[in-house]
Amino acid sequence: MSSTESAGATHDTNPARTVVNGGISFWYAQQGLPTPREPLPSDAAADVVIVGGGYTGLWTAYYLKKAAPFLRITVLEQKFCGYGASGRNGGWLYNGIAGRDRHARVHGHEAAVRLQKAMNETVAEVVRVAGEEGIDADIHQGGVLEVAYTPAQLTRLKAFHETELSYGEKDRELYGARESAERIRVADAVGSSWTPHGARLHPVKLIQGLAKAVEALGVTIHESTPVTEIRPKHAVTPYGTVRAPYVLRCTEGFTASLKGQRRTWLPMNSSMIATEPLTPEQWESVGWEGRETLGDLAHAYMYAQRTADDRIALGGRGVPYRFGSRTDNDGRTQPATIEALRAILLRFFPQLTGVEVTHAWSGVLGVPRDWCATVTLDRSTGLGWAGGYVGSGVATANLAARTLRDLIQQDSGQSGATELTALPWVGHKVRKWEPEPLRWIGVHGMYATYRAADRRERVTHAARSSRLARVADRVAGR
Repeated sequence: MSSTESAGATHDTNPARTVVNGGISFWYAQQGLPTPREPLPSDAAADVVIVGGGYTGLWTAYYLKKAAPFLRITVLEQKFCGYGASGRNGGWLYNGIAGRDRHARVHGHEAAVRLQKAMNETVAEVVRVAGEEGIDADIHQGGVLEVAYTPAQLTRLKAFHETELSYGEKDRELYGARESAERIRVADAVGSSWTPHGARLHPVKLIQGLAKAVEALGVTIHESTPVTEIRPKHAVTPYGTVRAPYVLRCTEGFTASLKGQRRTWLPMNSSMIATEPLTPEQWESVGWEGRETLGDLAHAYMYAQRTADDRIALGGRGVPYRFGSRTDNDGRTQPATIEALRAILLRFFPQLTGVEVTHAWSGVLGVPRDWCATVTLDRSTGLGWAGGYVGSGVATANLAARTLRDLIQQDSGQSGATELTALPWVGHKVRKWEPEPLRWIGVHGMYATYRAADRRERVTHAARSSRLARVADRVAGR
């Protein structure tokens, strides 16, 4: 079986083109699926047990072991490291964090400024560690360009730009139509905002390199080991229980599969496509020489990157949520979603008509009820968790991991409070999602309304956001 015909992958029957659908993600089609590490053999003991072998879990193991080499740390992963969002995302290493504006309202503007500063620094931290550990993850620091192509989007863009400046991001730049086109020639773009605090990367190269670095430090990783229940000092699996003073839940979009966590974080679905490699002539028509990550100001937004092998990888919401908090089957996505993402590609770059989509995949991300990421250690039980990144996890997971490290060192008496433990997202409490069928109806209704708002704004060319979007915001609880 070739690397592009990985387990779980299927092929589009359209004779005009063949799309590898699923097989985890395009990133694994390039790298090939890993051979899983050995599962947990029996009951075991550790100082810290981490549930989840994605970015959050592995970064936490990395920083804890570097800070306290004597710690016995065990990571338990249900499939293999990077099976979830860490191996399926769009490769956006950027400084966005879910919930910052809410934290500003609750804790004050200066607290949110500190949080934003920490996120800006996190982008550089990931790049630094990757270099230090010899992890070649195709990282290119081209920043993030977010474009507007309707009058309403331009109004939101200008407000967004001013808001980011107010949070201390003084190196952000605002462009008009001509300057935007000089970076990337997006059709009908009327403006854009660019920040240097962003980079393009290959998600799987990062997660696999991080897993090797963690093992080299002496951390034990057991794969093919699903955790069915977390309780104080216990992580329960079909093969045995790992006992430890600290048990950290780092399961993001798969949290709902744990006992008692069905309504904690909603597993929101996001889908992606990747094109065939573009020719030099096609890239000349598109621009994108700076290899920025690319997004827009639509309500149902998109995200894209120019890959190291000169493809366009582009994502957005397809079917946003599966009833009962179910997750996908190894990344397979619906044909209608593939066509919708292809339509976005051609809406941005109509000159690429005829370019083939070669890969499509999906994954889930964790969404709290108030859309705020959080990191917590309950000092009375030793239970900790981090996640709810709402799609901004590539960088946020690193900040969460360093914060969990500091919280554990503070609790165990190895250090005192730090700048990270004082950030406003630490200990943030979120109510649970509604029971079914209310959450299915709510989420699907919300995204249908956002898409309707985007269509109306394109037709009317009004400078104000559609009222439909405000209705969807109320349903979302944002």
